[in-house]
Amino acid sequence: MTIHDQDTNELGQLQVTVCTMRTLLCFVAPLVACGGSTPPAQHAGGDTGITTHETLAGDDDYQPSYGKADLEKALIAERAAEATGEKQVMDADLKGDDDAKRAAAADLAVRRRFIASLEACQSSGHTCPPRLDEPAWTYDLGSDADPKLDTPLRFDLADWQKVAAELHGRACACRTVACIDSMNDAIDRLEERPMQDVRGDETASLSLTRARECLTRLAGR
Repeated sequence: MTIHDQDTNELGQLQVTVCTMRTLLCFVAPLVACGGSTPPAQHAGGDTGITTHETLAGDDDYQPSYGKADLEKALIAERAAEATGEKQVMDADLKGDDDAKRAAAADLAVRRRFIASLEACQSSGHTCPPRLDEPAWTYDLGSDADPKLDTPLRFDLADWQKVAAELHGRACACRTVACIDSMNDAIDRLEERPMQDVRGDETASLSLTRARECLTRLAGR
């Protein structure tokens, strides 16, 4: 082979190599333009192993039916009542009536705790009472008579649930020491009246538990 033939052969091999490289570049270029990484594999379905929650777990707080405007009106009224209570304490102090002063101060403390529950309800949705009014409530702790409720005192399942719900509403609406003490006694008395299977009803039991929680909080314990 002459030098010329050898050069011609090497030139041909070089041209093939260049063409091959061009072909590879034509194939690789689109991948480089798209980032040069392999796309993630598509999930074929089934359990991914990731747990999701539609809603957060709620706590046991009562969810009231009244709105923000009603709550604000109640707070205005309660703060006015608080000012009246403060005046009663001062008046009793000026008169030197220590018993009246202690009683007025104790009731004022209960009302302030009720106001605090309304404020917590307004700000965070916690400790909301079932009702905003102050229902009339007279019950003699030493009496053998049953307390008088708006709900008839019947002790089948459906009626006991209604009784327990009213006790809850009344307990959380207490603004005086006398209300707290008498509500505690009324709940203890009435709780023993239903038959055992009715007494263990979860709905009624939850109402009574919430009622006692309100009474404990309002009493400052």
